[in-house]
Amino acid sequence: MPNILVTNDDSVHADSIRMLAAALDDLGNVTVIAPERNWSASGHPKTLHKPLRMAPIVWPDGRRVYACSGAPSDCVALAILGAPHRAEAPDLRRAAGEPESAYDLVVSGVNDSFNLGCDVLYSGTVAAAMESLVMGVPSIAFSTGAVDGFEISDSDAWQNAAGYARTLAAAALEQPLPPQTMLNVNVPRRPAAEIHGQRYTFLGRRIYGDVLVARDDPWGKPYYWIGGEVPTGIAEAGSDFGAIESGYVSVSPLGIDLTRHEILADLNAGSWPLPK
Repeated sequence: MPNILVTNDDSVHADSIRMLAAALDDLGNVTVIAPERNWSASGHPKTLHKPLRMAPIVWPDGRRVYACSGAPSDCVALAILGAPHRAEAPDLRRAAGEPESAYDLVVSGVNDSFNLGCDVLYSGTVAAAMESLVMGVPSIAFSTGAVDGFEISDSDAWQNAAGYARTLAAAALEQPLPPQTMLNVNVPRRPAAEIHGQRYTFLGRRIYGDVLVARDDPWGKPYYWIGGEVPTGIAEAGSDFGAIESGYVSVSPLGIDLTRHEILADLNAGSWPLPK
């Protein structure tokens, strides 16, 4: 059976990751490694200068999972490098040339807010899926978020997202994604009957209204918060924002290469000469 790794950025204790793991159980062997605390908006860190710890815990449903001291990206790296195998067989810790654990798919989520547009640069959920690409394993990230005019329970929202996760994961296992490609999936918080299907989308334009909040601590020293209104987005046709606005699940293919290849071609053609 396929081997599936499940992680998130809301912590191993989040109800949403339990629903996600359960939805994938009949597709293969599911291993769960997730952060021991919340890492929302953590970006893509890599822990190199202190130890990483991974401890087994048992969920209320009896599933044995791993809580990791590191970031979501660390969880993925530990798994792919074989940490769960070593944890189960401590006598092999000093064995030379031990093979790495093999995963066929990494699934991250379900995040409890949208990851649309340039949110993907900050998201720990997406970073976990990106780390999987760095290490050569295809991946899918799942998020869900509120939309105007609809109110459903957290449980229903996560269950809707978990259902789409099962469908897309099954498809990715049957027909693997292209190399160096992950899917960033966003599910609107609507009743299941009010979700019209899914659309394949590009990353739209997120609008942030950040403001600087400056205060003094009790000793008179300044400190700062980055605050502001809830960010919005431009619901352009074909974009992830457009899909969500229209009541569809957004599925965006992402990769690691951030190069603007069309600009690179122009630069090489001399359209914008650099100063000498």
